[in-house]
Amino acid sequence: METIGVLMTFPMNSYLEQELQRRFNLLRFWTLPEKSVFLEAHRNSIRAVVGNATAGADAELIDALPNLEIVASYSVGLDKIDLGKCREKGIRVTNTPDVLTDDVADLAIGLILAVLRRLPACDRYVRSGKWKHGDYQLTTKFTGKTVGIIGLGRIGLAIAKRAEAFSCPISYYSQSEKAEVNYKYYPSVVELASNCQILVVACALTEETRHIINREVIDALGPKGILINIGRGPHVDEPELVSALVEGRLGGAGLDVFEHEPEVPEALFGLENVVLLPHVGSGTVETRMEMADLVLGNLEAHFSNKQLLTPVV
Repeated sequence: METIGVLMTFPMNSYLEQELQRRFNLLRFWTLPEKSVFLEAHRNSIRAVVGNATAGADAELIDALPNLEIVASYSVGLDKIDLGKCREKGIRVTNTPDVLTDDVADLAIGLILAVLRRLPACDRYVRSGKWKHGDYQLTTKFTGKTVGIIGLGRIGLAIAKRAEAFSCPISYYSQSEKAEVNYKYYPSVVELASNCQILVVACALTEETRHIINREVIDALGPKGILINIGRGPHVDEPELVSALVEGRLGGAGLDVFEHEPEVPEALFGLENVVLLPHVGSGTVETRMEMADLVLGNLEAHFSNKQLLTPVV
């Protein structure tokens, strides 16, 4: 398959990159200063695009590649891929579900603990030598807190099960009530936020869920509430979140994702009730290897006329 052109949109994983190089004619899009010129020269040879949560395949890229057959995403999220355009042109789409569920759910619980127990601030307290002059301030308990989850898919359910181990009552919002769970369902995000102490964003990013966390939701969560976002940055109206945290209208936040990554509002840097992570939800050696193998497996299956492992379109 060495003659099949595969366009990789962004640096992702060295193992994935090496295997793509070995199996296909790999083209690294991020290294090219004149992308339009490159696409014009190679438009007919590129039959696959490998993207991720940062750079996928938008309508412009898809239209520039007349022989594109498949977009394989090194991510569970699909918001960087124009699915409508792919359906229109008969282009297959795959992602990497399931294998990253545990890591993202683990991280969500870690963020909750980090915010409530002020773990990063405690670490800085010890390293700075301040402990020698007195104990750190009291923090807030996690066990027993009410947890609301936006989106009860694979990741949302995994977070719920972990929170149950902390004796947390669970409630949720999704497009429809889930018959297979016994958690309390709320038909709106505002109602959910009004009835929980910790609100976790775990839904897919769509036009309907963009800025699903707005001022009304933040005010409903209130000055003792905690927001955790392990979904996508644009789920949250970031200026509203920043002002709420700075003004004390929200109790705290744990954020793995941001609206304009890798840019992060500097106003958050000095707040001890906020924990900031560089989009590392699936960032373990084990999971990234499994994600890479899924991408490779889907490409091999497609070009061998076999059934895709994780088809989306």
